[in-house]
Amino acid sequence: MNADLTYFTQPGGMTNPGSQANLLEGLPSSIADLCKLVQGTTIHIFWAERYGISLPPERQAEVQLRSLERRLKRMVELDPRPLTDARPLDKKVVGNCRDFTLLLVSILRHQGVPARARCGFGAYFLHNHYEDHWVCEYWDITQDRWVLVDAQLDDFQCNAMKIPFAPLDVPRDQFIMGGRAWQMCRNGQAAPESFGIFDMHGLGFVRGNLVRDIAALNKVELLPWDCWGIIEAPDPSSHGDLTFLDQLAGLTCDDVPNFDKVHSLYKSDTRLRMDGTLHSYTNGGMETIQIAG
Repeated sequence: MNADLTYFTQPGGMTNPGSQANLLEGLPSSIADLCKLVQGTTIHIFWAERYGISLPPERQAEVQLRSLERRLKRMVELDPRPLTDARPLDKKVVGNCRDFTLLLVSILRHQGVPARARCGFGAYFLHNHYEDHWVCEYWDITQDRWVLVDAQLDDFQCNAMKIPFAPLDVPRDQFIMGGRAWQMCRNGQAAPESFGIFDMHGLGFVRGNLVRDIAALNKVELLPWDCWGIIEAPDPSSHGDLTFLDQLAGLTCDDVPNFDKVHSLYKSDTRLRMDGTLHSYTNGGMETIQIAG
C-alpha cells in the first residue's frame, strides 16, 4: 500500500504542471478550499448557459486542452491573477468533469497527497440514468481510506440538481466506477442503455469508461472522447475480449486493492495500453493524435 500511495503523489504526463508549476505553490490544503479554487478557475462547457454566459466556438475549443500545463497556461492568459482569486465567468477556462478532476488531482499530488482521477458514471444527474462522469479520488490519511470528491459540483449545481450528499465525500453507490458499471451490465443489475451521455450509451460505451479508468489509474488521464486499443474493438458482446474485460472490471470496480496487478496488465497488454497513438472523436469527426503514453 505504501508503494501505491507514493506512486499517486507523483504527476503523470497529463497532470504535470511543467512550466506552470509555480502556480501551484502556496495554495490552500483543505479539500473544500481546493474545490472552491477549481470552481473559481474553470467553467463546465455544458453548464455555461445556465450560469448566464454564452461561449463562442473559440472558447468552447478550450475543452480540447488535454494537459494540465496547457490548461494552466490558458488560465493565466485569461486572467493573470493567482489561482486563489476566483475569476468572473468569462475569464474561467472552459472544461468538463475530467478537467475539474485533473486540476484537483494535480494540486493534491503537488502537495504530496496521493490522488488519482476516476472515470465512470454519476447516478445523480438524471433519474434512472448513469451519466458519463469523472471525479477525483484521494487518500485521506486521517480516515485511512480513499475518498471520492466531485470538484465540479458547486453550490449552484448542487441546488439545481438537489444533490443529496456532500460532494467532498461522494458515496460509492452514487459514483459508479467504470469497472462496477461493466459488472452491473454483465450481471443484469442495470441495463447497458442506462449508461452514457446524450445519444451515446450501451455496453460499448461502458467498456470505454472501464478502459479510460484503468488508464487514469496508470496516470494517463485522457479526454473522454479519446479512444485506442480495445475501446475501438468490435462490439464487446460479440468477440473474445469479454473475459479479459470481466477480469479488469473485477480489479477496478472499487478502490483497487490490487493495484500492482492493474499496473502490470496496463503496461504489458497492447489491447489496454495507450501506445502513443489515439483517435479523438469530436464534432462528428475523428482525428489521429500522437501523444506520450
